[in-house]
Amino acid sequence: MGNLTSYPKGALEWAAIFLAVAILIMALFGGWFTPYDPLQIDFRGKLQPPSGEHWLGTDGSGRDVLSRLMAGAQLTILSTLVVIAVVLVIGCAIGITSAFVGGWLDNLLMRLADIWLGFPPLILALGFAAALGSSLEAAIWALIFSWWPNYARLSRMITNDILSEPFVAGATALGVPTWRKVVFYVIPNAFDVLIIQVTLDISAVMLAISGLSFIGVGAQIPAPEWGAMIAGGRAHAGSAWWVVMVPGLAIFVTALAFNIIGDMLRRELDPTTRRRA
Repeated sequence: MGNLTSYPKGALEWAAIFLAVAILIMALFGGWFTPYDPLQIDFRGKLQPPSGEHWLGTDGSGRDVLSRLMAGAQLTILSTLVVIAVVLVIGCAIGITSAFVGGWLDNLLMRLADIWLGFPPLILALGFAAALGSSLEAAIWALIFSWWPNYARLSRMITNDILSEPFVAGATALGVPTWRKVVFYVIPNAFDVLIIQVTLDISAVMLAISGLSFIGVGAQIPAPEWGAMIAGGRAHAGSAWWVVMVPGLAIFVTALAFNIIGDMLRRELDPTTRRRA
């Protein structure tokens, strides 16, 4: 495992870490400290530009954009983390099982993963979401169904590499049970690669959730999910730029921050990259 005390390497990484931590804090606690009710309609105050009263303006129904942005972080970011956590567990369970058992089960699981990977994840998720019904919960399940093969393939490859190591062969000769090999050999040695993939996938899954909400098969208006906020404000984009600019910028900054952190982790944790450095 890489030396975590060497992070970060520069100001860009520090900025990305600061933004990621701030966004996660807002996702966990922001909904409790919104200056206004994010769902409260006030047609008399609609489309007000940013001001001292409404720092990020109001939308077409008079709702405070800052309050909706803070509340929407819970929907967008926490939904993303739920998807990542579930596909990580499911995908790794399938991949590790496939590597340990081998034979026909390995072929069956990997062929199934190959079929899944033959479809673009967003298109596959769109089909699942449409079949399950238009809601944020449907979008979450659709992305779980679409994303697991990446982790199944990756974890199987890592597990096969680890099983070929002499210390695992020695443990097998000593009669070490399979669960101990998974817990004490496979998972610690797979951590580096998996944490890199998870960090990079956060931005991809978040963009997918927001995209599904934007086209109407994810979170539904007036839910303050960031993609739904853009969808609800696009009719006013020409006259009230802040309505779509603010949630769009939030998506952009979040995706950029986690991509920078993912690249940093790959540079520090990937043995081949460290050797080249």
